[in-house]
Amino acid sequence: MNFLSFVICMDVHIESSWKAVLQDEFEKSYFAELKKFLVDEISSGKTIYPHPKNIFHAFEACPFHQVKVVILGQDPYHTPGAAHGLCFSVPEGAPLPPSLQNIYKELKSDLGISPSKNGNLEYWAEQGVFLLNSVLTVQKGLAASHAKKGWETFTDRVIQELSEKREGIVFLLWGNYAKKKGEHINRSKHLVLEAGHPSPLSVRHFLGCQHFSKANVYLGEMGSSEIVWGRKEC
Repeated sequence: MNFLSFVICMDVHIESSWKAVLQDEFEKSYFAELKKFLVDEISSGKTIYPHPKNIFHAFEACPFHQVKVVILGQDPYHTPGAAHGLCFSVPEGAPLPPSLQNIYKELKSDLGISPSKNGNLEYWAEQGVFLLNSVLTVQKGLAASHAKKGWETFTDRVIQELSEKREGIVFLLWGNYAKKKGEHINRSKHLVLEAGHPSPLSVRHFLGCQHFSKANVYLGEMGSSEIVWGRKEC
């Protein structure tokens, strides 16, 4: 399926449990305007990331009732071969972005997990880690190019649904953007952990946060299984 065909019928391509809680969002005027924006971008010949099949990859990989941890990112990587619909993650074989390298450094410091050369975090998602970008698409080479076009409204609703209809989720908010987006999470029902963003510019406020071990302690207290944060290398 090409990108244009996907966008035209975008609402049918989200995982069923998420579609059940978000269905009315697809019928709102802002979402129609978002679709029109994407159609216009594609029709003008611009390259959009990620590939259409991966726009809702985070939802497909981690259904609504399986979410145990939420990590919030901003928008997809805008370089070729990097974005695949999971925040901070890259496909296997792609170079590790600086932020992900720093996440791996924190894993080493916090849990003694040796840094991996593989940046694909699908194995986190399969265990219940919802890797959500606030904005789900981006133009090639232009960071934040699809900001304020409607995606933020959509993902605000996603966070709201998790906050209201679930209990015992760990929300990891890294950087001021994520912290602001998480302002309305019900902290009496969920654990919210905040730190600086893992990018090189603010990594000193991220390293040492121990969010991975703290998340597992909380999940254990809630009677949920811990996340295996380390990859078994072949």
